Amino acid sequence: MKYFRLIFLICFYGCAPAWRAPSDFIGASINAGKYTIVTFQRITDAVSPIHIYIEGDGNSFDAHGRPTSDPTPRSTFMRDLAARDSSPNVIYMARPCQYIKSSACSRIDWTSGRFSQDMIKSVSSAIKQIAGNAPVVLIGYSGGAMVSGLIAQNYPEITVRQWITIAGVLNHTEWTEYFKDAPLSMSLNLNGLPDVPQVHYIARGDRVVPNSLSRKWTDGKKLIVIDGATHNNFPALNLF
Repeated sequence: MKYFRLIFLICFYGCAPAWRAPSDFIGASINAGKYTIVTFQRITDAVSPIHIYIEGDGNSFDAHGRPTSDPTPRSTFMRDLAARDSSPNVIYMARPCQYIKSSACSRIDWTSGRFSQDMIKSVSSAIKQIAGNAPVVLIGYSGGAMVSGLIAQNYPEITVRQWITIAGVLNHTEWTEYFKDAPLSMSLNLNGLPDVPQVHYIARGDRVVPNSLSRKWTDGKKLIVIDGATHNNFPALNLF
């Protein structure tokens, strides 16, 4: 892993607003297969599960629906959520091509291929490098819910103690069909939901991931509807 000073990373790579992590977090970029993945980490014991917060799709499209040249998230929502987690072991994990630009990245990686086999394999590799055989709690926001779900479903060597989603896309085919958008033709999709303990948080009236879809996808699973939240802002969310 390559470590860096947290306060400078966001501005240098992604040109997003500066974000100051808690002093007990370290920044590390992980070489994970085809991509390099940015993380912020606090690991303080070898026994407790590792809480891994997986970022959403970030700044993948502009206000006119056109793909951007840099998917680095402008919102600090998931970084802030990870920073508030007082658990002994906490990781914030960006998606491939966020914050770090490399020759491996192209617009396909944050558009039709955002959940491709290469992308999921890279994130799973980063998780295995961090966690080893330790149990993990996967927390995925928006498109990060799909990423974490695909990992829980397809990588049994990763011991997923719990899966938590926030405003999650859990079936991208039905999601794009709902909005009459182009299908994510180069992406993997969930085959039902992983067989792990799970809870799903949604914002009442979410306009990005409609509540009707969330209820359909999580039928029979624990679903918590948050009032006063939006897709991009869950101000009162307390996971642990």
